[in-house]
Amino acid sequence: MPSEPSPDLAHLLSHAERRLVQRLATVLAEEGCSVEQWRVLSCAADGQGHPMTEIADHALMPAPSLTKLVDRMVADNLVHRRPDPADRRRVLLYLTPRGRILHGRAAHRVRADQTRLLDVINDRGELVRLLPLLTAALDAQPAAVTTERRS
Repeated sequence: MPSEPSPDLAHLLSHAERRLVQRLATVLAEEGCSVEQWRVLSCAADGQGHPMTEIADHALMPAPSLTKLVDRMVADNLVHRRPDPADRRRVLLYLTPRGRILHGRAAHRVRADQTRLLDVINDRGELVRLLPLLTAALDAQPAAVTTERRS
């Protein structure tokens, strides 16, 4: 008899996230790109230039690990750093032409795979709409802590 799925929201989301990232890694490997590189490329793809703190948040990486990754991406001519014109102490990250090409190819593969996946689960945009709402609710509302005392 198969076990019932856990009603624990954190467990369900973690399990789905792990599987989705594994799937994403497989899709991106076809372009020679890691999930972490993809996250950096996708953040910088708008051409606006982003500070490392913003990239780290988007890439879900601690700053020291991101710095090492970006150093490798600079060496591979995928991104480049430029001083922030508004604050010369900050550095902004931009895609190089080679990085833009890689991002375009990878984005095409990722969109196609995710569209197929959402079609399989018969999603009409509900999941994509609901997950940001869940994130916003988690940010806005602290966890309720009960202070029951045992006798």
